[in-house]
Amino acid sequence: MFSIRTDLAIEAKEIYEKENKSSIEGVEVQDYTKEDVKVTKVDIVDSNGEKAMGKPIGTYITLDLPEFAHYDGDTMDDVSKVLAEALTPLMELKENMSALVVGLGNWNVTPDALGPKVVSKLMVTRHLKELVPESIDESIRAVCALAPGVLGITGIETGEIIRGVVEKIKPNLVICIDALASRRLERVNRTIQIGNTGISPGSGVGNKRMELSRTTLGIPVVAIGVPTVVDAATMASDAIDLVIDEMIKQSQSGGNFYNMLRTIDKNEKYNLIRELLNPYVGELMVTPKEVDMIIDSLSRIIANGINIALQPALGLEDINKYLN
Repeated sequence: MFSIRTDLAIEAKEIYEKENKSSIEGVEVQDYTKEDVKVTKVDIVDSNGEKAMGKPIGTYITLDLPEFAHYDGDTMDDVSKVLAEALTPLMELKENMSALVVGLGNWNVTPDALGPKVVSKLMVTRHLKELVPESIDESIRAVCALAPGVLGITGIETGEIIRGVVEKIKPNLVICIDALASRRLERVNRTIQIGNTGISPGSGVGNKRMELSRTTLGIPVVAIGVPTVVDAATMASDAIDLVIDEMIKQSQSGGNFYNMLRTIDKNEKYNLIRELLNPYVGELMVTPKEVDMIIDSLSRIIANGINIALQPALGLEDINKYLN
């Protein structure tokens, strides 16, 4: 059995249901649409759902972005507000509590730079609350931020850096932002996932690092991620599946060619594609050519969503004044 790389709970659910032709016990799903954003909430409620999904018990919320979300400022703001609304119940923050926002990823690699870019657009207030409290409203929540880089740059496990900072400054919540991997090409840069079970940086591209969760850090951890890449072997496999399905439609039912096509093992096909690609391109991940512009717009959407959720006393217009 092969394992298709995906960090998205909604895709794990789709893959399970397609392979088993049944719904998953222990998984509850709700969906709705707001401001042209489709929101899907997946709750894994027991060990049956946890085992089937391959993900911890908890809540995973997926936002499917409108078609022109990366090009229209008003649409970006609308998505940010929907994101904030979905994020708020997962944060478990009271008015006087503080938050640490962590931008995971490598700022030198564009598809992996989402986390650091979000951090650069955040409303950071902890230093103001401590140093000049008289100049900032009491309703403003203390927020600090960190972009710790990756092991290859720092020589330090990202989880160790974050755990050290958490032990020192003692925030009440950690929000992590990271680039993810998707199973489906159409979800790349078009989906935002929020979860309250933490995150394992690099897991989507086969480079899993130390887990960041309530278990490892001792406080709630909310993860926000966007799939910015898709596995090349998966993409090639899907393209060949489309060709095979079309050839089945065009061939004579019951004939030798038809029967041969029907007996192709998709697991074996996927493994063969990976073996063929590996000597030439290695573990290749694919991203769209407009990724620079898209990462900029996604970072704005996510940063403003976090800003709104962490500073409920302020409107987006006030937040933008602070940032400008």
